[in-house]
Amino acid sequence: MKKFVYMLAVLAVFLGGCDNRKGPAGEEISPDKIYFFFSNSCPHCHDALAFINRKYPDLKISMVNVGNNEGYELFVKCAAKFKLGRYIGTPLFCMGDKYLMGWSPESELLFDDYVQPFIK
Repeated sequence: MKKFVYMLAVLAVFLGGCDNRKGPAGEEISPDKIYFFFSNSCPHCHDALAFINRKYPDLKISMVNVGNNEGYELFVKCAAKFKLGRYIGTPLFCMGDKYLMGWSPESELLFDDYVQPFIK
């Protein structure tokens, strides 16, 4: 699956690399939003979402499904912002100047730290 996602990312960058227009919805990665890039079939995405819903039920997060074109284009923009190269996958969180990819018990601690500027 990671190789497939990587190949799609390379293709998207190659085909759209010289295009300076914004994405189809005109959205760019905003530094003051939390983006949660997910795939419906990703069990780690479901674990991350369960954690967030339990611990931060009122947190505003932009949920981005990488399974559709607009979501995937924004996913590639996030990966480019953090220079992730071929090592991209879900779940991926873009949170200001930080990112978090994958999910494990250690990820919960990082998320707790990274989310602080976004809690109101």
